[in-house]
Amino acid sequence: MLSAALALPFATAGLSLAQAQARPAPGKAAGAAPVVLVVGDSLSAEYGIARGTGWVALLEKRLAEQKLPARVVNASISGDTTSGGRARLPGLLTQHKPDVVVLELGANDALRGLPLKGTEDNLRQMTQASQAIGAKVLVVGIQVPPNYGSDYTRRFGEIFPRVAQATNAGLVPFLLKGVADGPDAASLFQADRIHPLAAAHPTILDNVWPELRKLLR
Repeated sequence: MLSAALALPFATAGLSLAQAQARPAPGKAAGAAPVVLVVGDSLSAEYGIARGTGWVALLEKRLAEQKLPARVVNASISGDTTSGGRARLPGLLTQHKPDVVVLELGANDALRGLPLKGTEDNLRQMTQASQAIGAKVLVVGIQVPPNYGSDYTRRFGEIFPRVAQATNAGLVPFLLKGVADGPDAASLFQADRIHPLAAAHPTILDNVWPELRKLLR
């Protein structure tokens, strides 16, 4: 399980949904391949592993193997929080005009003990801002150890399904299922016991793929 924080400073000021909606709706060229935008933290940014071995890079390969015409943009930053992602999102939506947005954020919020309401509000606003420009959204859940007590941990885990249900978004219940909760979990993590080894990323992709595939139909 994740056991400590690797946090880099990021802007905490978010943009409102109204501000995101005020931007011009992006246009798509007829016949253009769908764009999948991944907005995440170090779990999606290939922290500590070779480039091309993380689950997002493996996703690109799977799409090609299955002859699914989609382009993947990985906008993940190690150490990012939901507030940092929320601040970055309007520019990413305008630049990349995604058809699907994968939100993989929240772990650093919990590892810092940030207020849960703020995390939930940020994820909800990011989801709604993405949907406002016509993108489908996949909310990716994460679980963390009870560093701040079991109640905080439980309530943190409830955020992701609640946001997905309230916004009619897709949901991956636990990104690290089969990695952090297995009998050999320690062998699948780097020395910091936070970031999975490259060997774990195929399992991570398998956790994301079924729900993402639905949104690419």
